[in-house]
Amino acid sequence: MTATIIIALCVLLLIAYLFDLSSRHTRIPSVILLLLLGWMMQQFIADTDISIPDLQQFLPGFGTVGLILIVLEGALELKLNRSKIPIIKKSFIVALLPIFLLSFAGSAFLFYGQGLPFTTGLINAIPLSIISSAIAIPTVSQQPLPVREFVTYESSFSDIIGILFFNFILTNSSFGFSSFSHFIFELFLMIVISLLATVFLAYILSRLNHHVKYLPMVIMVILIYEIAKVYHLPSLLFILIFGLFLENVNEWKHFRLIQMLKPSHLEIEVGKLRELVQEAAFFIRALFFILFGFLMKTTEMMNPDTILAAIAITALIFLLRALLLHMFKLSMKNLLHIAPRGLITILLFVSIPASSAIESMNKSLIIQVIVLTALLMMAGQIFQKKAHTHLSEEAH
Repeated sequence: MTATIIIALCVLLLIAYLFDLSSRHTRIPSVILLLLLGWMMQQFIADTDISIPDLQQFLPGFGTVGLILIVLEGALELKLNRSKIPIIKKSFIVALLPIFLLSFAGSAFLFYGQGLPFTTGLINAIPLSIISSAIAIPTVSQQPLPVREFVTYESSFSDIIGILFFNFILTNSSFGFSSFSHFIFELFLMIVISLLATVFLAYILSRLNHHVKYLPMVIMVILIYEIAKVYHLPSLLFILIFGLFLENVNEWKHFRLIQMLKPSHLEIEVGKLRELVQEAAFFIRALFFILFGFLMKTTEMMNPDTILAAIAITALIFLLRALLLHMFKLSMKNLLHIAPRGLITILLFVSIPASSAIESMNKSLIIQVIVLTALLMMAGQIFQKKAHTHLSEEAH
């Protein structure tokens, strides 16, 4: 049985790698193929006598580690300088506004339509308002640098803001000066902890001569994230700060503290760390989406009771995105279709307490919105490829 499991995992991961290689040519996001692969495995096993334990319990763990690695992977590719300020501002606003507008719109609908408490509506609406960096960042890996930068910043900001907003609503029974001041204090505390931890980890990375050092570094990053999460601090902020600092350490090399880190040597170490993070992120992301596809039920995907609501939510997501992109004069062709829901939506949805869960915001609706946004992203990628090919042919 052990040999069968190992063989199956190796085959699945090699297939996932082929999906990743082929996506740059087909423009079909690998997440679609991974979900389909997991679902096909479920159908295959259902026709056999193979006994599979409950794998649902592994989904949050894979999702959390995957989120950390994917945001870190994206941050380790971003350059920070004065020329990047406009794109950072725009990406922050484009990430921020949909979360609040979609969340409050959904909560208002549940409040007036079903008579639910406004905060309960918010808790259930927030997960669907967040762009999944786990899907968005890999999808634009072959796009021009400005597109990759914008999507990485936007989706990372979306994850951080969404988690902050979700935890704030979840942990406060009332909203006043005390709750907001406590939130600001936690945010400030997390920034201080992030900066101290980042400098400490960078110092270790620059000084450690042992042949094994990159994996322990990733483990320490995950450990700090989880400890901060236990105390309800915005721990994803640490991942973004850590990655941005390492990638841009040469920008601050005139500071004496940074000089102690040996910036030129650290830059080489960061390159090796980036390679490990990229490969680990691929591994965990592939396992997560195959597992999620395996756990998806056909009845949940095709549930007629929620499909109209899923289509309406998806339409609202892209309509609002189109308005914001037009408002900030950003490329519709390159960015409109990049608004997937996925890993972070699932993680927040499964963490909603039973006392706040509502029947209308069920697993079927979540799955359908995730699949619809992924399919629209795939359609946008394919259309973009055809348009590029057509223009290339005309040029010749």
